[in-house]
Amino acid sequence: MDGMSALAIATLAFVGGHFLLSSTPVRTPLAGMLGERAFAGVYSVLSIGALTWMLMSYGKAPHVELWPAAPVLRFIPLAVMPFAILLVVGGATQRNPTAVMQPLAAAGGDPAPGILTVTRHPAMWGIGLWALSHIPPNGDLASLLLFCGLAVLALGGTLAIDAKRRARDPEGFARLAAATSNVPFGAIREGRARLGRVQPWRLVLAAALYFVLLAAHPWIAGVPAM
Repeated sequence: MDGMSALAIATLAFVGGHFLLSSTPVRTPLAGMLGERAFAGVYSVLSIGALTWMLMSYGKAPHVELWPAAPVLRFIPLAVMPFAILLVVGGATQRNPTAVMQPLAAAGGDPAPGILTVTRHPAMWGIGLWALSHIPPNGDLASLLLFCGLAVLALGGTLAIDAKRRARDPEGFARLAAATSNVPFGAIREGRARLGRVQPWRLVLAAALYFVLLAAHPWIAGVPAM
């Protein structure tokens, strides 16, 4: 098997495995048999294994140029990543009813505080924007496979999560959907929400992570970000 085929199979296993194991027909019986915590542990181990396989395959894949990696294209992730990191930080540091094992807000409570007024899937959109923004400056087939796979997993995952939350708690999800949108700023543009307040420490944390990633980029990706 050549390196590009190995990467394609590893990416398919990582992305497809997530959708398969999290789908109701597969997850429900397995979680019932193993228990929620044990299932989450197995899911995490398999995900880490598939991710490791995909990244190792990416490192070994041959370089096949699809378009010239013009230096100006590097400004795309430089401009997108601050927003992507803020979404991830916001989604990871506040109550988020679309996250794993997080309940929807009870009737009468605020269904969408903080960053959820931007999107009800902040972390997923942050990862998706990170992946999409790194496609243009790379311009090779291996990077296209890797980052497209990650973008499909993150952004397709928002639709899968919505479907499961809607089926599990129709009334609770209706309250959440009325005050939020999947696509960033959709509910704000439609007048269904006002931009929520992001606490200053989250902005500081996101900015710090951005500059740390800039500095560490040569060690993470093998090339400087600038």
